[in-house]
Amino acid sequence: DVQLQASGGGLVQAGGSLRLSCAASGFTFDDYAVGWFRQAPGKEREVISCISSSYGMTHYADSVKGRFTISSDNAKNTVFLQMNSLKPEDTAIYYCAPTRLSSCAELVGAHWGQGTQVTVSS
Repeated sequence: DVQLQASGGGLVQAGGSLRLSCAASGFTFDDYAVGWFRQAPGKEREVISCISSSYGMTHYADSVKGRFTISSDNAKNTVFLQMNSLKPEDTAIYYCAPTRLSSCAELVGAHWGQGTQVTVSS
């Protein structure tokens, strides 16, 4: 059973940092890539970053490029998202989900989990 659990969110001031973790089970990073998505109030869910260890690929949305860094610990089946220079517009619920190995921004299924809230105050 594919499951992913995002954690590490919280309340931070603008300019601060947070590190999110995504613990995956039921698959390995040879089966799927992992993407980070976020959904702000009143907005659609969007992919912001993804990593495909098998293809040596990472992807960042323009809105987070240069501020966020995605990485993975394959031995622990965990993906991280280091978020620096946070802005109020980064406020959202952050989710991780399995994505395609060859196109890591493309969602596979709908294995969302609970997500983790990130709130950035101005």
